[in-house]
Amino acid sequence: MQFVATEHQHRRLNPLNGQWVLVSPHRMQRPWSGQQEKPQLNEQPEFDPNNPLCPGVKRPNGLITDRYESTYVFDNDFPALLEEVPSPPASDDPLFQAAAARGNCRVMCFHPKSNLTLPTMSPTEICAVIDEWIKQFNELSTKYAWVQIFENKGASMGCSNPHPHCQIWSCSFLPTEPQLKQERLRSYYATYDRPMLSDYVNSELQRRERIVIENPDWLVVVPYWATWPFETMLISRNNNKRINDLTTEQRHNLALTIKELTIKYDNLFQCSCPYSMGWHGAPTGPEHAHASIAHWTLHALYYPPLLRSATVRKFMVGFEMLAMAQRDLTPEQAAQRLRDVNGKQHYQSK
Repeated sequence: MQFVATEHQHRRLNPLNGQWVLVSPHRMQRPWSGQQEKPQLNEQPEFDPNNPLCPGVKRPNGLITDRYESTYVFDNDFPALLEEVPSPPASDDPLFQAAAARGNCRVMCFHPKSNLTLPTMSPTEICAVIDEWIKQFNELSTKYAWVQIFENKGASMGCSNPHPHCQIWSCSFLPTEPQLKQERLRSYYATYDRPMLSDYVNSELQRRERIVIENPDWLVVVPYWATWPFETMLISRNNNKRINDLTTEQRHNLALTIKELTIKYDNLFQCSCPYSMGWHGAPTGPEHAHASIAHWTLHALYYPPLLRSATVRKFMVGFEMLAMAQRDLTPEQAAQRLRDVNGKQHYQSK
């Protein structure tokens, strides 16, 4: 038999972390009688007096959210990381190791209106979000080794508040995923004298099998090694290293790219598409201030969980938790579907 990627199971290597993904396209034919999610529709009011992220509303800790008119950032009321905490005692036992973890957690509101999301905001409003990301990064990166900007959108991705917002967690250490990338990217550069993701961008532009969006500054692809059904990677085509490297023009094109991609996600299943997304770039802080970052390329990751419809999602359980990541739809099929979806006009604006 001749191998056909859309019919036969196979494994694909993720060169960014060294892990394999099992692709089983024939499983798309299986019937589904499992859990059905409630379709996520953006039915929020413009202002909710009970939502602590809305301007002028009291938060659970008694503080009043400022009456902001654009973006708004404040320290998370329930942070996972604090700056002033004692370090655990040292241990000589290899089975019981602990290390210090200090940091800062912030919440960033995208817009004062609760009924907006990135795909329904204007490019100018999204530019304001990008500018604030960079402002926060400039401040926090001087002190912390890693500044993780991320957005959880939708209840099915663990978002506890529907107001348009993201979070910024800063760490005194390099977290697991960035540490893996740091090692793999550095090793590739040492071997080929080129950044891995720069080579990857050029290869995807030549193959043209997984491209979703392209412009002079940014490329959006469903990665060859994607795990989530409609996962995408948004990659700098200018080999930027960190988000604060971006020029005014690159920021503008990024706003257009984010808007088009998130419109495509919403239009795919005619819902407010849930996802987790985040930025990865070169490490920061005093520890990495003078280290070479030539091996890095700035990129963002989008992980939407929806698989078949607005109500059927991908679950990372069973084999995925105990053995290895597995997906049904091939990345090429996912990219084709996202390419074909309208990315200019949101389905709710018709």
